[in-house]
Amino acid sequence: MPTSRFEFRAYLDQLRNKKASKGNKEYDSFHSTMSREEKDKLVQRSHRTFWTLFREFWKLISRHRKQIYLGLATLTVSTLLSLIPPLGTKLAIDAALTDPPKPLPTWCPSWLSSATRLQLLVWIAVSVTGITLVRTLIHLWGRWQCTKAVNQVQTGIRKRVFDHMLKMPLHRVQVLKSGGSASLLREDAGGIADLIFSMIYNPWQAIVQLIGSLIVLVIVDWRLLAAGVLLLPVVYFTHRTWIYRIRPLYRDLRGTRQQIDGNSTETFSGIRVVRTFGREKSESRRYVRGNNYSVRQTLLVWWRTRLIEMIWEVLIPLASTLLLVYGGWQILQGELTLGDLMMFLVYLTMLLGPVAPLTGSAVQFQNNLAGL
Repeated sequence: MPTSRFEFRAYLDQLRNKKASKGNKEYDSFHSTMSREEKDKLVQRSHRTFWTLFREFWKLISRHRKQIYLGLATLTVSTLLSLIPPLGTKLAIDAALTDPPKPLPTWCPSWLSSATRLQLLVWIAVSVTGITLVRTLIHLWGRWQCTKAVNQVQTGIRKRVFDHMLKMPLHRVQVLKSGGSASLLREDAGGIADLIFSMIYNPWQAIVQLIGSLIVLVIVDWRLLAAGVLLLPVVYFTHRTWIYRIRPLYRDLRGTRQQIDGNSTETFSGIRVVRTFGREKSESRRYVRGNNYSVRQTLLVWWRTRLIEMIWEVLIPLASTLLLVYGGWQILQGELTLGDLMMFLVYLTMLLGPVAPLTGSAVQFQNNLAGL
């Protein structure tokens, strides 16, 4: 079977050389037909900052901002409602399950003070269930608005890219190949619209949940909060260390897939020539070698992204365990109640929970951003 081992080793050497000489301009052989001025513009575009890309993306979705604003508003309401159920856990443990029961907070209705423990548990369960149902409906409706915006933006961007490709010079169209153009329209142009979720919707949900959780944790115990906040700098360093290295890898992987699609389309469009000259085996070897090379690139990206996920899979349980020990010591000292500790651990999970999915969605985010 054809192997791409040597090609992949050369690719790794190329990555190391790029890292060693960041200031040098390097061009992709795919753009060999461009003039030097066009190549310089290409390099400048490929090294645009995040805010530059964000401004360009914000212009592309100008017609659909109303739907996005509506989706973010409902997302804010649903996220704030999701902060209420953990409070029910505290009330159930302190006022219904602890013996002797703790007094209810002053903001609770006065008639609950005369209710039995079972009645209090039922009231808490019904309230939490109702809030959860309302939150789910609001969240679903807002997500539907953003999903419609994504599909509409995909159609608009694909049309814009298609019209641009029709006006390209013939030598550029020839180099692009039909399979590469199809891949460009399907993956790059379609993936840009997914940035509505990966760059706007999901981060906004994480921000609202982080701020709400921080406010609640400050009220419970600021010392516990300080221990939890110490983990947040890890987010910055893991993001800056690894995510900025993932986007170029995704860009290279997209280029490899476009080249494979283009070669396979050329093969079948000229199948008579291939059969006349007996090139079936050589074309098959080229196709398998290209896919083998693509798989090696995919696995390289997979390992680098898994390192980020491994860090968070270890940090979050470790932080929860340490805070559980400290909170238990506070309970023994009479500073906290068991309900306070359980509520704090739930809010701590809500504080750090969005970070772990964001590190995973950052992979998709960099993938889509590479297409922009």
